Amino acid sequence: MAGLEIRELECFLALSEELHFGRAAERLYVSQSRVSQLLRALEGRIGARLVDRTSRRVRLTPLGERFLAELRPAYDALYGAVEGARGAARGLTGVLRVGFQGAADERVMAALAAFRERHPGCEPETVEIPMADPFGAVRDGVVDAAIVCLPVGEPDLVLGPVFSRQPQTLVVRAGHRLAGAARRGRGAVDAEELADCPLVAPSGPAPRYWREFMAPPVTPGGRPIPRGPRVRTLQEGLTAVAAGRGGMLLCAPTAAYHGRRDITTVPVAGLPDSMLGLVWRRGGETARIRALRRAVDELCGPTVSGHPDPLECPVADHGDALLTEDGAGPR
Repeated sequence: MAGLEIRELECFLALSEELHFGRAAERLYVSQSRVSQLLRALEGRIGARLVDRTSRRVRLTPLGERFLAELRPAYDALYGAVEGARGAARGLTGVLRVGFQGAADERVMAALAAFRERHPGCEPETVEIPMADPFGAVRDGVVDAAIVCLPVGEPDLVLGPVFSRQPQTLVVRAGHRLAGAARRGRGAVDAEELADCPLVAPSGPAPRYWREFMAPPVTPGGRPIPRGPRVRTLQEGLTAVAAGRGGMLLCAPTAAYHGRRDITTVPVAGLPDSMLGLVWRRGGETARIRALRRAVDELCGPTVSGHPDPLECPVADHGDALLTEDGAGPR
């Protein structure tokens, strides 16, 4: 549209989030009268009101709601494109903060080393994120991107490379009967035996579907699995296991990395393999993140094939339980 100003769109977006002319003005570093002026100009271009304003409240009109839904992804994409071009023009500089859960394995560290070699002006920093909140650090901007356990079904996050398919294992207290069964030559225990073993699981604010994949409420055959303690971090979980309060499902490499004398790792047959994925905030992709994605693709891949779109989070319905049909992430 001829003469359209990006400031008019920014004004509308700020007002739609704040629903208050004063707060929108403070956010944009302009006066309230300027906010009103920009809104009137935008509504004049469209030919209808986008915002209803009374002495008591501010709210979007139905047309304003529709316009917001269509404008937000387009604005985020435009902003991302500009930021990407700026980054490419000046080269990658600054700090790239990458979150991880449990343990950053050798392939992840190799990808970060490759990133550092290719972009010496940009330093990657690793930040451990808690089991209880796998996505919060990305949402809050604490990290630019994170390597998290699948499944990922968050509409405000983008899932990039999916990699590191690994078998799951059960970590139990040393001397646990399931550990004894494995030592007596049975090899892996069957997933149905989890019906007799309380599972330690992440607490909130991790979404329910993710928590129930980390610690299924039922076996593949539908038998209920007792609830164990809810923990915030991996170390809290391992401590609960060592105290005999339950078992904990971990991918084999993470279990080996965190091995200790008072716990034992037991292979489990009948559970889906675990997987990892690189995630970042939707609309927040930068040149740094694209460079990290390429490094992860090259050194942690190949991307797992045959895996359903993790954003759709397919589930197998067992009453109130939510169990994904394929894949979770190392934890």
